[in-house]
Amino acid sequence: MLQPITQTTTVHGVLLETQSIAASLDPSSPTLVFLHEGLGSVRMWRDWPLALCQQLGCAGLVYSRQGYGKSDPVPDVRDPAMQRGHQRSGRLQPDYMHREALVVLPELLRQLGIEKPVLLGHSDGGTIALLHAAHVDVHACIVMAPHVMVEDLSLQAITLAREAFEKGTLRDRLAPYHADVDCAFWQWNDVWLSEAFRSFDIRQDLSRIKAPLLAIQGVDDPYGSMAQIDDIAAQAPQTQRLQLPACGHSPHRDQTLVVTQAITEFLHRLRA
Repeated sequence: MLQPITQTTTVHGVLLETQSIAASLDPSSPTLVFLHEGLGSVRMWRDWPLALCQQLGCAGLVYSRQGYGKSDPVPDVRDPAMQRGHQRSGRLQPDYMHREALVVLPELLRQLGIEKPVLLGHSDGGTIALLHAAHVDVHACIVMAPHVMVEDLSLQAITLAREAFEKGTLRDRLAPYHADVDCAFWQWNDVWLSEAFRSFDIRQDLSRIKAPLLAIQGVDDPYGSMAQIDDIAAQAPQTQRLQLPACGHSPHRDQTLVVTQAITEFLHRLRA
């Protein structure tokens, strides 16, 4: 049985929490790289990456971005943004997902010797996967509830999340998954609700993606509509779309069996 190995990897001076899953079958199979949501971390994926890698016989990599999980926090996360070289502090800027996709992720993969992975991204992680695949050759790209542009319903849901964090139970529910829960929450919430982020739009980048692409969206997702994956398919015609009823923002938790089977069939077709 595969067992994940949790360790740390320093990327551009930042200590990142990483979890590696060894392959049980063909070592030449591509590695699955799991990219978490805006409030996610290694632990927030729970045991699904391990179960999926076991089913596919693939190696896997899960990591927490800076400010999440047990990775280094972002210094002064609610202060004005500053950057010196690759070191950043203060609030996230609207290009934070571009930076993760084009600066941090390539260096992390290089250090770990991972070439042409299968990217599997959820929410913000899905957007990061799309941006990386638009500029770097990957084996395949799988995205769940990605954001390719900003919708009003997304901002409404994120505003409600702020209220739940400040006045409700969200902070307590997130705390077990992050060493610095305030850093994790505010870096995400502040940038999404900033005026500068309102024009965020990566649709023009999507036509550059040549890799096979599976896009999954829950019908009941309060953070995004079907327009997100429709727009992906419009720009990248190789996209296979999966629309899931009775599913919210986390397809791998809300419809685990369906999503696991869809990913398995998608990757098996590529192998064939």
